[in-house]
Amino acid sequence: MLLWVILLVLAPVSGQFGKVQNCDFNITFGVSYECLNMMKWQRSIDFLWDPLPLRTYKSIIFLQPPWTTVFRGERVNLTCKGFGFYSSQKTKWYYRHLGKEISRETQKNTLEVQESGEYRCQAQGSPLSSPVSLDFSSASLILQAPLSVFEGDSVVLRCRAKAEVTLKTTIYKNENVLAFLNKTTDFHISHASLKDNGAYRCTGYKETCCLVSSNTVKIQVQESFTRPVLRVSSFQPISGSPVTLTCETRLSLERSDVPLQFCFFRNDQMLGSGCSLSPKFQITAMWSKDSGSYWCKAATMCYNTTSNSLRSWIQVLIPASHPVLTLSPEKALNFEGTKVKLHCETQEDSLRTLYKFYHDGVPLRHKSVRCEKGASISFSLTTEHSGNYYCTADNGHGAKPSEAVSLSVTVPVSRPVLTLSSAEDLISEGAKLTLHCEAQRGSLPIVYQFHHEDASLGNRSAHSAGGVAISFSLTADHSGNYYCTANNGFGPQRSEAVSLSITVPVSRPILTLRVPRAQAVVGDLLELRCEALRGSPPIMYWFYHEDVTLGSSSVPSGGEASFNLSLTAEHSGNYSCEANNGLVAQHSDTISLSVIVPVSRPILTFRAPRAQAVVGDLLELHCEALRGSSPILYWFYHEDVTLGKVSAPSGGGAYFNLSLTTEHSGIYSCEADNGLEAQRSEMVTLKVAVPVSRPVLTLRAPRAQVAVGDLLELHCEALRGSPLILYQFYHEDVTLGNSSALSGGAFFNLSLTAEHSGNYSCEADNGLGAQRSETVTLYLTGLTENRSGPVATGVTGGLLSLAGLAAGALLLYCWLSRKAGREPASDPCRSPSDLDSQEPTYHNVPAWEELQPVYSNVNPRGENVVYSEVRIIREKKKHAVASNPRHLRNKGSRIIYSEVKVASTPASRCLFLASSAPHR
Repeated sequence: MLLWVILLVLAPVSGQFGKVQNCDFNITFGVSYECLNMMKWQRSIDFLWDPLPLRTYKSIIFLQPPWTTVFRGERVNLTCKGFGFYSSQKTKWYYRHLGKEISRETQKNTLEVQESGEYRCQAQGSPLSSPVSLDFSSASLILQAPLSVFEGDSVVLRCRAKAEVTLKTTIYKNENVLAFLNKTTDFHISHASLKDNGAYRCTGYKETCCLVSSNTVKIQVQESFTRPVLRVSSFQPISGSPVTLTCETRLSLERSDVPLQFCFFRNDQMLGSGCSLSPKFQITAMWSKDSGSYWCKAATMCYNTTSNSLRSWIQVLIPASHPVLTLSPEKALNFEGTKVKLHCETQEDSLRTLYKFYHDGVPLRHKSVRCEKGASISFSLTTEHSGNYYCTADNGHGAKPSEAVSLSVTVPVSRPVLTLSSAEDLISEGAKLTLHCEAQRGSLPIVYQFHHEDASLGNRSAHSAGGVAISFSLTADHSGNYYCTANNGFGPQRSEAVSLSITVPVSRPILTLRVPRAQAVVGDLLELRCEALRGSPPIMYWFYHEDVTLGSSSVPSGGEASFNLSLTAEHSGNYSCEANNGLVAQHSDTISLSVIVPVSRPILTFRAPRAQAVVGDLLELHCEALRGSSPILYWFYHEDVTLGKVSAPSGGGAYFNLSLTTEHSGIYSCEADNGLEAQRSEMVTLKVAVPVSRPVLTLRAPRAQVAVGDLLELHCEALRGSPLILYQFYHEDVTLGNSSALSGGAFFNLSLTAEHSGNYSCEADNGLGAQRSETVTLYLTGLTENRSGPVATGVTGGLLSLAGLAAGALLLYCWLSRKAGREPASDPCRSPSDLDSQEPTYHNVPAWEELQPVYSNVNPRGENVVYSEVRIIREKKKHAVASNPRHLRNKGSRIIYSEVKVASTPASRCLFLASSAPHR
């Protein structure tokens, strides 16, 4: 049943072999069905006789098609065959090309490839295969050959050409013409042998030009199996014993499934019924006539390949019969000193027979004397001669033993000797003591008894020489006198007494630590006390801190010893002590001591995302005491108000996070406390900067309807923000000026011209981000004129006179200001009465039906000279909106006022428009 299971497991997987004819092997196709069946049987047998386990055989790669050279674009199927029980399971593949190696794993044992390179595989349960090189050639003519060729193989060499090559094929071997194939593509080697080794190539003709040569293929014919070796279970078997002949050989890995037949011969005569698949031949019984020369032959069943082993000579031996041992005289065997003769004799006695005598399996050194028949030895009995005796006879074909004869010599015991195990061990309590009692003479068995101060410790029987022993562990009670007795039935004999004095080793000492308070603190005086409760004095005590010796103290009369130590931070750790009285050192248990170090004054530091702390930032307060035992509790304070606490269990610092508001400006501190004494850090001041809010822009004018020439005051103020704040004023996004203020906003004065209509805004910035105000729109209007001619001229003259008076007053104020030695921050020409007047903001100006003056500034070259004009136009629409002065310069308008002035400079800010003659 087991054989069938093995055959089922080891049988090759169906489908790996194809069609063949007449058992002839063809590399392209495989082997026949008959051979396949034989392979299944052979593989099971190989498993049984092969000396190497299956796992030592490497994996093998088979190709389909079987060629190592194919045209580029074709595909080759690789099959990885293992020799374990998992040949069709997961397979690892390795591909190497141009120095690079790639590996992959497949669920089955097949892989389809189309790239040139070197391939290896490893089947589950088998070692890595040998490399197989594939060439996917781009040549127009290739010669294809199988991967491996073995003796007896039917080999096909195939010359293949592309369309442009004409196959008038010539096959070359070692550059010599081997055959002309004309239009056939295959060259056959029917029965491969060593003479077929060589380098092969083929040639053809291109239609357009010339002779084309293929790649060169080297054929190396290999042996299918090694030369067999005949193994014999025994080359000199005893007559009638069986002999097993084994014909050992090993198939090549690629031919591991090839079936072999084995034949066995003696003197050129075949043994048994003929050749068989089994490599073993059993001869049930060998007789003298079976001596001779033996050899074996191994042969393949399908390839007609045979190989013979060397010849081995087997000689069948005829041993002597079992001898008979006798003792004489038989009646005096129990007396010491009696002379005894031992005689050994065999039925096939001859001068070639060698006799030997044994006492309890040990050869006797007495010289044997050859008799007429057999051999004898003689000796006088002593107590050592008791035991079993036998002899052997050997005629050169194997020694035969006699039956054993027992001899017992009885001798009264002598006075025994009691010995103790060792002089050094006798003084050590707890040591193992061995008492050994031995009588030098006396027949066995001897009964030995041990005594301590006449108290029996027990008895032992000795059935062999050497005495007996008992062992026990010593205690203090074992001091005293010891002796033993021996008795073999002829009266007891007593040994001399041996005195034993026990010295007690020290017990494991106890270490205690004493400090003046419950918790050890740096600077305290620590007292270490060490005491061994048992042990013979004097005792030497040693004190240790972390296995480093602190000191020692000797106690001559026993008791405890002490050692004092002034504690520092480094004295935390494990303490122990050791007691030694010269017998054995004993170490105490370890005691841990934690020395608390008072905390040092902590250091408080701030960590913010930027150099200046700003409202909304996350402020990290870090407090750390550089010295102090853990755990340390840290408290954080703002203006002496507790913010929170953080514990540091393993020492180090602690962190406290704070999202900043304006109220967080002030003084901060922290406190560290580890239970001994709290320490307060130094005060650290923090100033939290507030970004500016969106500023509010207000415009102030001396009247409800603002006109050219009015003094306009711009006031910009951010209600929130840390000083100093820089304010910028803009007209149509063009900077008018700037001013810095600690609080209350900033002012900017502007003497209005026609160009000052439009959008105004301001910007506040304290370095934390600028904020822009909303836009305020200002429209300028002229004076109302309903009459033309002299009335208009009079009104215009009046206006110019008033402007002249205002300009004179402003020049006087500016002169006084410069004389006082100060420069106004913005526009100093603003009068106090203007600040108290109504401050309207203008968006739309109603149109007049009458003629109205329109004010505009003309600067044709973009220089610092401004040419001012006042034109009178007729407004037809009743609800017109103030528009661009350029649009007002229509035909029919008259210039009623003009002036040339320099653009605003520090000195000219105080100038109003000067009067000039109106243009007609």
